[in-house]
Amino acid sequence: MDFAERHSHDQLTIDTPEQVSLRFPVAGIGSRFLAVLADTLLQLVVYVAIVLVFVLLVSSAPKTTAGALSRSGEKWLVALLILIHFVMYWGYFTLFETLKNGQTPGKMFFKLRVIQDSGRQITFFEAMTRNLIRVVDLLPGFYLTGVITMLCNRQHKRLGDLAAGTLVVHERKTEEPIWGGSGPRTITAATFAPSPAETLLQNQLAPELILPADAVARLSVEDLSVIDRFFARILDMDLATRANIAARLSVQMTAKMGMEMPADVKPERILEAIAHQMRVQGSGR
Repeated sequence: MDFAERHSHDQLTIDTPEQVSLRFPVAGIGSRFLAVLADTLLQLVVYVAIVLVFVLLVSSAPKTTAGALSRSGEKWLVALLILIHFVMYWGYFTLFETLKNGQTPGKMFFKLRVIQDSGRQITFFEAMTRNLIRVVDLLPGFYLTGVITMLCNRQHKRLGDLAAGTLVVHERKTEEPIWGGSGPRTITAATFAPSPAETLLQNQLAPELILPADAVARLSVEDLSVIDRFFARILDMDLATRANIAARLSVQMTAKMGMEMPADVKPERILEAIAHQMRVQGSGR
């Protein structure tokens, strides 16, 4: 899938194949430093707690007649300390960014998120790659290598981001709720709409919207993929763009199916019905 990127100061715009522009405010050095500082302070608190636990364990561990730990006890203690340090230093960022859609506690507090260059949510592979190289970005100290790298590119990427194909952005909120709810909702590149089948269940699709099986069978896997990509990005579109694209896609799909688009049914409902029925018939496999 091809994405065209445009840059304007600290904003990244990605033009998707569906002709939808996704805009992301790129996080600068200041906000990212504050997020890392918050994460580091949290790690220090955990480290202090771990040290206290180890003091208790060592005081209660079996000792030799000279009052020292046994040789096997020393080995296990050193191994456990190395493991905990590795988990705290590397696993902390990797696990949080994987399980929390690109956010550590520090990033959550400062409303930052890690995403792929394409605008999609990062996976374990990207989180692992960018954080394994964190040790290089730290050299020779205080993230100096990472800061210099960030100053040399418009997306403020450190070496880990360049290797993993990721970037850090500010979260943003939609101007109006377009998902049918009320009140503000944070929308990011990692926020995706429900699948067409789930949307059908939520909207309680009426039986009369069921389409002719032979007509649906004329559509291909690529057509289903286009519909799915539309539903995956509707929360990043304004209402006018969303309605326009839905109308164009529904006309395109019904034309391929050799049928006229129902005038009394919303285009999005038609696309939902098409995607649902393609999966039921097995056309999307």
